[in-house]
Order: sequence, then structure tokens, then C-alpha cells
Amino acid sequence: MTLWIDVAAEADLFEGAGIAVTPEDQDIAVFKLEDGGVFAINNLCSHGNAKLCDGFVEGHRVECPFHQALFDVRDGTVSCGPATEPVKSWPVKIENDRVLLKLDQ
Repeated sequence: MTLWIDVAAEADLFEGAGIAVTPEDQDIAVFKLEDGGVFAINNLCSHGNAKLCDGFVEGHRVECPFHQALFDVRDGTVSCGPATEPVKSWPVKIENDRVLLKLDQ
């Protein structure tokens, strides 16, 4: 079963920054990019125990606050090490000024 879960108000998002949400006990970081796109990836860096929502965002990449690995917030791929494993990305939609994530159950 696929569920769309309401996780935040669109107004809670700021360009170039991430927020942490925890729908269904998943730790997820949601980012709003300068072009207005909204994306969600797992919040925990695949290299170390760092929260990606606390990382520096430039363009479509977030920098891990611990070891400076870069992840593409659009799909979770690694752009620069030391991380080598991508993080999971989650489908996002905006509906009635709310941010919804698609979670598979």
C-alpha cells in the first residue's frame, strides 16, 4: 500500500535549507531548492552518523556536516566522498500548501 503523508507546511521550508521530519518513524530531510523544487532524502548520512538536514545546501547538493560528503537532494546520489553509498530519496508533492511524502508500506 502506498501512502502520501502530510509532513509540513510549505511555509516551513526555506530555500537552501533542510528540515527534519519523521513520518512513520522514518528520519527524512526535506529541502526546498532555489528554483522552488522540494525534495526529500533520508536524513542520516550513509558514511557517518550525521543529520543531513543540518548540512550546507548549495544548488541541488547538501554537504554532510561531519565529513563534507555531498549528496544530490533530488535523488540521494553521492556527488563527492568520503561517502560511497547513496541515501534513499522519497517522492514529494505539494498540495494545498502542504508538503506530502509518498511512503511505501
